[in-house]
Amino acid sequence: MRATIHFLALVMAISCWSAAAVGQTSNSDDFYAGKTIDLLIGHSPGGGYDTYARTLARHIGKHIPGNPDVVPRNVTGAGSLVLMNQVANTLPNDGTVFATVNQGMAFEPLFGNDQAQYKAADIVWLGSLSKGTSLCVSNKDADVQTWQDLKTKALTVGASGAGASTNIYPRVMAELFDFKFNIITGYPGGNDILLAMERGEVEGRCSWLLSSARTQRPGWIENREVNVLFQMALEKHPDLPDVPLVMDFAETDKQTKVLRLFLARQLIARPYVMSPGVPQERVAIMRKALAATAMDPEFLEDAANQSLSIDFVTGEEAQAIVVETYEYPEEVIEVVKSAM
Repeated sequence: MRATIHFLALVMAISCWSAAAVGQTSNSDDFYAGKTIDLLIGHSPGGGYDTYARTLARHIGKHIPGNPDVVPRNVTGAGSLVLMNQVANTLPNDGTVFATVNQGMAFEPLFGNDQAQYKAADIVWLGSLSKGTSLCVSNKDADVQTWQDLKTKALTVGASGAGASTNIYPRVMAELFDFKFNIITGYPGGNDILLAMERGEVEGRCSWLLSSARTQRPGWIENREVNVLFQMALEKHPDLPDVPLVMDFAETDKQTKVLRLFLARQLIARPYVMSPGVPQERVAIMRKALAATAMDPEFLEDAANQSLSIDFVTGEEAQAIVVETYEYPEEVIEVVKSAM
């Protein structure tokens, strides 16, 4: 109960800050007229983050005063860590640039990644288009057919850069449960890992958002064309009642706490961010525009046609999640650090 009250207090405080910002500049509604907004995507074309962002770009402009053009562009590298560092340090902070990054970027500094040159709480969190459930899957012909097999057999999985979920998830699972993975890094994005699975270069992938799976490989999950070893989220997805939940693997209180910390990223599975220092009234405009787009019937129809699930998290909620995560006990944080 205390944690819930603390979280709600954070949300209320951030909400009040945003509300106060709206009236600070009388000309803020005119700022975006005639301008182009860049939407930068931290992953390669064809993947889930890319698909969500390009769908958003087609609709969000009409919800921004002045109706600016919104142009998506891919900026890849290290599982979107390259882009996150740019957001924090070098991109314009006038409100004409926003970005989508990997769900784990909020937590890289917390877990000791010295390549993460930013403070997550200083980043402007606009919101997330979805919460997430990640899957660990193997090819049908792999030696690993169930999660129990991971105790005795190694699964070769593809991964992107150091900060990518495809790299971090299997490492944490191995640390907590002694699962065996051979991790092959260097793939530009999630779609490249799937192609590697099809070519037989790797046997699986141990971080694949269900929303991406349904978009990138329709039928792989529903038609059981791959083995879904387990799902990684705080609770089971309603469409996967028979797939084991990683939370149920925990045998100690410490394992449970580590999983709750690590899987907090699933609450902001498709996040959108802006640079520190963006004028507060423009932050308020962009947060409002993202929220309005998430309820726009035309956007929702476009998303549904691509099997993109929308479960919106506000910017205030996302910011509070990030802040609260950094308050976990150090002994719990250290377990995740040791796996990365």
